[in-house]
Amino acid sequence: MSTKDLREKSVDELKVVLDETQLNQFRLRMAKATGQLGKSHEVQVARKSIARIKTLLTEKLAAEKGNV
Repeated sequence: MSTKDLREKSVDELKVVLDETQLNQFRLRMAKATGQLGKSHEVQVARKSIARIKTLLTEKLAAEKGNV
């Protein structure tokens, strides 16, 4: 999911997407550990997506509190 799409989501929607992405990352890590993952770069993509979502969550929560 692109950053532009993520910016349009609310805080609650971002939390749901974060949970889904973290679950996907877990599944990818387990597949990689058992040798079933063909595209090992997907683990890095998931990790960067999680970081992107967390950054946007922090920005939105700070804006709600009036810290920005």
